[in-house]
Amino acid sequence: MKQQVILGLSGGIAVVKAQEIITKLQQKNINVVVIMTSGASEMISPEKIKKENKIEVFANLFDKPINTKKILQERKVEHIQIAGNAQAIVIAPATANIIAKLANGIADDYLTTTVLAATCPIIVCPSMNVHMWHHPATQENIKKLKTLGYIIINPDSGMLACGYEGQGRLANLDVIINEITSIVSKSTKLKGKKIVVTSGGTKEYIDDVRFISNKSSGKMGVALAEECFLQGADVTIIRAKNSVEPKYNIKQLIFETADELEEILQKEVKNTDIVFHAAAVADFSVEKFNGKISSDKEMILKLIPKEKILSKIMLWNKNVKVIAFKAETGTVQNLLIKSKQRLKQTNIFAIVANVVGEKTGFLVDTNEVYILKNTGEEIHIPLNTKQQIAQKIIENVL
Repeated sequence: MKQQVILGLSGGIAVVKAQEIITKLQQKNINVVVIMTSGASEMISPEKIKKENKIEVFANLFDKPINTKKILQERKVEHIQIAGNAQAIVIAPATANIIAKLANGIADDYLTTTVLAATCPIIVCPSMNVHMWHHPATQENIKKLKTLGYIIINPDSGMLACGYEGQGRLANLDVIINEITSIVSKSTKLKGKKIVVTSGGTKEYIDDVRFISNKSSGKMGVALAEECFLQGADVTIIRAKNSVEPKYNIKQLIFETADELEEILQKEVKNTDIVFHAAAVADFSVEKFNGKISSDKEMILKLIPKEKILSKIMLWNKNVKVIAFKAETGTVQNLLIKSKQRLKQTNIFAIVANVVGEKTGFLVDTNEVYILKNTGEEIHIPLNTKQQIAQKIIENVL
C-alpha cells in the first residue's frame, strides 16, 4: 500500500515550485493529495494541478452544499478522513499568515482545518520576505509551532522574489523531500508498541538554590524517542527539565531529581513494552542544607550513594524489554568490562555503551556506541550523528 502525503500550498511566490515537489514525491512512489489556500489558488489553478498530475486537489472548504443529514448518517467528514489517511503533511510554501494561524489554532479554511485534525507529523517550510521572517511575531509563532511538535525546515538565504536579499527562500527541495520520505518510510514498523524513553541529566540539590548534576544534554534520548515515534510507536519521553526537546508531538513528562524520575518511571513502565533508559542518573544524593548556604566559609559536602533505578525497572514490570545506556571515560576495553558487569547484575535485555570524548557522549551531536545483549552478542556502531545512531540501535535491539 502506498504512503500518502498531504501537500499544503499557501499563497507565497514559492508556490510555483509545487509541481516540482509533487513530481519528486510521486517518483518516490508516494500518493500526493493537495490542499490549497485561497491565496495559493490565485497564483496557480487548482484545476491545472489536478489535471496535470491526476491527483485530488482541495481548495474550498464549502465549495459545495454541506449535506449534514448524510454526514450524521455515515459519520464521515471529508477533511477529517483526509487527515486520518495521511502519513505526513507538508506545507510548502508556508507564509507568515498560515504560520500565524497554525500557531494560534485558527481553522478557517480547508488547509488549517485539516492540519488541526491530523495526528501525523506536520512539516512546515516557511517562505517569505526576509523582514517578515525575522519579525518578532513570526519568530514567536515558529517557537509555538515547535513546542506543538511541528517540524520546521528553516528557509534558505539568498536573493528573494521581492528584490531583497536575506533569509526567506523556500528550503532546498531535496532537503524537504528527504525529510518527508524519511518520515513516511518508517511510519508502521513499531506500530502498536508502547515505548518509554528517559533522557537528560538529573539534579541533586545541595541547598535551596544550588545543585550537582552532569553534562547530559538529552540529545541521544530525544533522538531515540523521535525515531521510535517516526516508526509508529506510542512514545512517552521522560526528560530532564533543561534537556533538549523532541521536535515531534511526543508525550513529555518532566523531572529534575533522580527521585522524581523514579516516581514517574514507576508509573509509566507498568503498561509499557520497551524502555530505553538513556537518562544520566546521579549516582549520589547530597546531604541537603535548608535555605542558602553562606559562601563566606569552606564547606564539605557529603555524597550518599543512591540505589540505581535500572535495578528496579523489571521489578515494576517483569515483561518489559529494557535497553540501558552506560557512559565511561578511558578505554573501550574498560567500557566493555563495566558494561558486561552491569548487564549481568541487572538481567536487562541490552546495554548501549559509549566512551565519553570530544565527538562522543555528552553535549555533542555525534556518538559511537557498543551494544551488548544478554545473549552475548556485541555490536559496534561507528561514529555517526545521534539520529543515525538511534536508527541503528532500534534496528539491532527491536
